[in-house]
Amino acid sequence: MEQNKRNLMIGGGALLVLVLVVFWYLNSNGTPAGAAATADPAATDVLSVAGPMGDYALGAEDAPVTVYEYASLTCNHCAAFHLQSFPEIKEKYIETGKVRWVIRAFPFDPAATAAVMLARCSGESRYYKFLDVLFEQQVQWAFQGNPGENLKAIAKQGGFSGEAYESCIKDEEIFAHVRDVQTRGQEVHGVRSTPSFFVNGEKVEGAMPFAEFEEVLLKYLPES
Repeated sequence: MEQNKRNLMIGGGALLVLVLVVFWYLNSNGTPAGAAATADPAATDVLSVAGPMGDYALGAEDAPVTVYEYASLTCNHCAAFHLQSFPEIKEKYIETGKVRWVIRAFPFDPAATAAVMLARCSGESRYYKFLDVLFEQQVQWAFQGNPGENLKAIAKQGGFSGEAYESCIKDEEIFAHVRDVQTRGQEVHGVRSTPSFFVNGEKVEGAMPFAEFEEVLLKYLPES
């Protein structure tokens, strides 16, 4: 029991603000396989409503396809998707102006909450780079030792001072933003597991291989 408590400590001590997270966690640990639902044209407009602090996006604003991804940084299926499928999606579709991609926080535990808050504190230009590092090193920081101390070390490598790290994960405005995004994802968009994607409004669940995810994208891309 004491070990579990230590593993949930963030930074140098337990942060009271993150205790609130317990009340809005879901029980799922991710979805391994892909499943798609019929697209709802009206869903795209509803999905465009961002959290209180706005969205950070990759890709062209006028891209014909917009993907909203709900992910938890301690979800192993999310990490698998980002390591195995996302690099090719990014190169082939995001960087060519065909797809706009938005990752929204849907954390399952205090460690994931602190991690996405840290990425948010890094600023819009570094947000996705921080997410890349956190997914790449997920096993090392999330599942070994003290996640809070591990995150603090990653933050230091990313240019955060100890004070800046502590200030970030105690930031109530960012915490409220993360909570709002997750609550809306669950209550409005029916997100139940991660990763969950909305491709031009069509819900797709699970860490799909690149080829399968590409098939979904191609349904909404104009023929070249």
